[in-house]
Amino acid sequence: MRENWVSLSKLSLGFNESMITSAVSTPTVPRGVRLGYGVGSFCTATVNAVPGLLLLYYMTNFLAVPAWLAGVVVTAPKVWDLIINPLVGRWSDRTVSRWGPRRPWLLAGACTLPIAFFLVFAGPPLTGAPAAAYVGLCFLATATAYALFEVPYKAMPGEMTHDYHERTSLLQWRMVFIGVATAISGVLAPAIANSEGENGTLGSYRVMAVTIAVILFAAMLGSFFGTARAPMTGAPEADRGGWREQFAAIKGNRPFLWLTVLACTQMLAVSMMLAAAPYFATYTLGTPQATQTLFAALVGPILLTMPLWVRLARRFDKRGAMILAALLFGGGTTATMATPLFGAVWAHLTILLVGVGYAGVQLMQFSMLADVIAADAAKTGKRRAGVLTGLWTAIENAVSSSGALIFGVILSIGGFIESEPSKPVQQPDSAVTAVLIGQTMVPALIILASVLISMKYRLTPPVAPAQDASA
Repeated sequence: MRENWVSLSKLSLGFNESMITSAVSTPTVPRGVRLGYGVGSFCTATVNAVPGLLLLYYMTNFLAVPAWLAGVVVTAPKVWDLIINPLVGRWSDRTVSRWGPRRPWLLAGACTLPIAFFLVFAGPPLTGAPAAAYVGLCFLATATAYALFEVPYKAMPGEMTHDYHERTSLLQWRMVFIGVATAISGVLAPAIANSEGENGTLGSYRVMAVTIAVILFAAMLGSFFGTARAPMTGAPEADRGGWREQFAAIKGNRPFLWLTVLACTQMLAVSMMLAAAPYFATYTLGTPQATQTLFAALVGPILLTMPLWVRLARRFDKRGAMILAALLFGGGTTATMATPLFGAVWAHLTILLVGVGYAGVQLMQFSMLADVIAADAAKTGKRRAGVLTGLWTAIENAVSSSGALIFGVILSIGGFIESEPSKPVQQPDSAVTAVLIGQTMVPALIILASVLISMKYRLTPPVAPAQDASA
C-alpha cells in the first residue's frame, strides 16, 4: 500500500536547518467538529470587540473618567495576561482527563466569563476615579476568565490535523463565526447601549451587558460540546520542563517569534480603530448610531470573503495572502482620512475595504499560529501548544490593549473634555481632529508596517519527498 510521506515543516527562516520528515496520515476534521469549534469564536470576537468598542467611551462619557485614566483602565488588566495566559497554557498542556487536555478549560471559562463580563458594565453609581477602580477590577476578572477559555481554544487547531492547507480550511469556519460575533458586537451591542436617549444611559448599557453575557454563555457551551469528537494529532506527551527550558526553546523558535511580532503590530492598529469608532461616529460623522453601520461595513466582508482568502492562501501561500490583506487594510484606513471632505458614504465604502483586508489578516494569523504549533510538536515530540498559545495570546492582548491607551493619550493631547450624559459638552476643534487622526492616520501607519514584518515569516508548506513507483 502506498504511504503518504509528508515533510512536516520547513522550520528555517532563511537559515540552513534540517527538514523534518515523518510518515503521517492526514485526518479529516468532521464538519460537526468544525462548526462546534467555530462557534467558540463568539468568545474571541465579543470579548475583544465590545470592550474595545464601548468601554473607553462608556467611562469617559458616562462615568466621567478622564480619557487618559480610562485608557489606563482598559490597558492595565491586560498586563495580567502576561502571567495568567502562559500559566493556563502550561496547565492545559499537562491536563489529563477523559475530555482531553483542552476541553475542561473551555468549560471553566464558560462558567466564569459571562458573569465577569456583565459586571464590567453593571457597576454601582460611581464616577471619576472610584468608577475607574471598579471597572478595572471587573475587567481584570474578565481577562482571567477569558484566558481559561481562549488559550486552550486557540491551541486546538494545531492538534486537530497535520495538513498545512486543511488548517486554513478549518479556520475559515472560525472566521465565519468571528464575522457573526463581530456583527453582534459592533451592531447589536451599540444599538442596545444607545437604545435609550440620544447616546444611551447606564441602564441601556446594563441591558447590553446582560444580552452579550447570555450569548457568550451559549456559544462557549456550544464549543465545549461541539468539540467532543475533535481529533487530537499533536504530540502525546506534555512538555514537563521548567519555565526556563520552555522559554529557551520558544526563544529559538523563529517562526513563532516573528508571527507574534506580526500579530501584535496588526492588533495594535485594530484596537486603536475599535476604541476610536464611537468617537469617529459621534464627532466626525455626527451621530453615535453610525457606529452600527460602520461595523456592518467592516464585518460584511468577513462573512463573504473566507472562501476567497482560502484560495488566495493556496495560490500565493499564507505569507503572500497576509501581505495582500494588510495592504488592503492599510489602504482602506488611509482613504478614510478623507471622510471630512467626502462624507459618510465615503467612510462606509473605505471601511468596507478595510473589512476585506481585516478578514484576510485574521484568517492568516490563526492559520499561521496553527502551523507553528504543529511544526513545534513535530520537531520536539512534546505537547506545548498551550504554552505557545498562552504566550502568544498574552503578548498580543497586552499590546493590542495599548491601542485604547494610545488613543486616550491622543484625545488628551487634542483637548478632549470628559463628561456625563446630564452635562454634555462641546468638544474643541482640536479634539475632533484628534479623533480623526486616531481613527485613520496612526492605525494606517501601524498596519502598513506589518507588511515589512511579514517578510520575516518564512514557515512554508511541507514538501513531500519523491515516492518509489513500485511502492
